[in-house]
Amino acid sequence: MRKVIVCTFLTLDGVMQAPGGPDEDATSGFEHGGWQKPVSDDEVGNAVADWYEPADAMLLGRKTYEIFASYWPTADPGNPFTERMNAMRKYVASRTLTSVDWRNSTLLQGDVADAVRALKETDGGDINVVGSGDLAQTLMRHGLVDEYRLTIHPVIIGSGKRLFADGAIPTALEPVSVTTTKTGTVLGVYRPSGEPTYDSY
Repeated sequence: MRKVIVCTFLTLDGVMQAPGGPDEDATSGFEHGGWQKPVSDDEVGNAVADWYEPADAMLLGRKTYEIFASYWPTADPGNPFTERMNAMRKYVASRTLTSVDWRNSTLLQGDVADAVRALKETDGGDINVVGSGDLAQTLMRHGLVDEYRLTIHPVIIGSGKRLFADGAIPTALEPVSVTTTKTGTVLGVYRPSGEPTYDSY
């Protein structure tokens, strides 16, 4: 069975919104777009590149799809990610889009949870969920996330969309690998391992 892996850039206080630029996602008046680059480093880029190696597909929500589809087809061909992003298979979950034109993109049909369950049963490599906070929330609620690959950066934003928002399903996580870069970013890979346990001191 294929694994669905949530790959997300986070601030220390858990914000995932608009890491890439000021105009990336200003939903709800968000004014901190572009927070990632000043607190990133080469080790982060190398880790993310490694995280993409076992994957042959991305699973995207509408907003992230539209951001990517407006950028990557004309991005710098010298960027090693450009051809990778354009060539990779993209599956798009949206209630409003009627077509997707970016190369190798497919619009999922019907209930998204059912569509992703069916996708996991197909042949292929890992499926990375990139950005797509609303979609990630849906997948988490339905127990469809097999792994989290998170870059947790040393900055506090104080507002914005969070990956683990209020109402997230309580879940225990097994650490697969956790390292820290020279500039303080935590590179964490975790797998869900059932419900949390509770105790007292």
